[in-house]
Amino acid sequence: MTIQIFPRLEIPETLAAGPGPGNTDARVLQAFAGAGVADHMQADVLRGMIECKHMLRDIWGTQNTYTFAVAGTGWSGLDAMFSAVMPGDKVVAFSNGTFSGIDSLTLRIKAATQAELAADSLNPQAASVTVIEVPHGQSVSAETVDAALAEHKPKWAFMAHWETGSGRVNDIRGFSDACERHGVMGLVDAVSSLGVADFSIDDYPGIAGWASCPQKGLCCLPLTYAPVSFREEYVHSLKATGAYTYVHNPIFEARHWGIVDGADVEKGSYHRTHSGYAVAAFHESLRLTLQEGRANRAESYRMHEAALRDAVTAMGCKVTSNMTSLVVLNLPDDLAGREMELVQNCRAEGFGIWPTLSAPVQIRIGILNQLRPSAIWEIVGRFADAMRALGADVDQAAVDAILDQHYAPAVAAQ
Repeated sequence: MTIQIFPRLEIPETLAAGPGPGNTDARVLQAFAGAGVADHMQADVLRGMIECKHMLRDIWGTQNTYTFAVAGTGWSGLDAMFSAVMPGDKVVAFSNGTFSGIDSLTLRIKAATQAELAADSLNPQAASVTVIEVPHGQSVSAETVDAALAEHKPKWAFMAHWETGSGRVNDIRGFSDACERHGVMGLVDAVSSLGVADFSIDDYPGIAGWASCPQKGLCCLPLTYAPVSFREEYVHSLKATGAYTYVHNPIFEARHWGIVDGADVEKGSYHRTHSGYAVAAFHESLRLTLQEGRANRAESYRMHEAALRDAVTAMGCKVTSNMTSLVVLNLPDDLAGREMELVQNCRAEGFGIWPTLSAPVQIRIGILNQLRPSAIWEIVGRFADAMRALGADVDQAAVDAILDQHYAPAVAAQ
């Protein structure tokens, strides 16, 4: 047998301008690359984990001890949160995009009985789970949540805070209030909102579980740690029922971070092997977030998204999203149907924008960790060039004038 040795893999730098992962901050990359080769129980690695859980509490805006991070991507944190859902549990899930749709599928898998799972293992139709489908491009409203919880009276309710599949912000206040009113434990996918929006989870007592990710608002590497936080009632339910997992069991995960029976202890118990590199990178991303401040970062996203939104609107596009880290848009009528062609052309030039992953096909342009006027100018310029390559008549002078209007006050203030 001939063994083929491939050439060394060299991946060029690209401009990540999609819904995420975002461009990892240079400080985080330096922390990752600069970490020494260390045993995962080495004192500085453990100290870093202790400091991470305390920084996470500040970033989440919570006094809750059961706040830590799950090794892996955002899906790892979500899977840990959903591990408390047991076969036969009544669940109401709200879906208004690709990712809340996948979350809803996860809940159907978790809540399915053995017979329901065997009948269709990849797409089980769990009788105890009700999925409320909200049309693409619309947000989940307080009224929708309240009506569904009043009708179905579930144990658990689920909603995404920010749905990047359609670029919509859902009503987190209405969701929490409805969960409180109906005695339901809320579960929230905060993958796209943590580190971007300015909110404190202790202000939402109806929500028992939160799960996020490292690579979007926190601007860390994708394969590091997914932040989670669980209220007392969630942990009590999990202790009572157990979970069909070891690695993603939140109680076992918490023990590894030195959280036992609701209190911080001096030393955690072994649960899994952690990477000193990942701990160093995640630690630096949390430091960076706290140094900038939640309110300052949220305002920066609002300002730059407004500039991008107005610029693409001037090109004839229609923005349908209301997130501040992402614009989701329809192309002008004469380019309708050519969304994938435009996206592929951009990617071929190292400009990483994305289509939506479910119908209708739209274009998503993100600004994660691109919070500088020069970055927005580059994104706008490259998108305008891609539009022209398909035959669009883009008035560059008008687009430039809009960006000047947005950024001239900031430049003058400096």
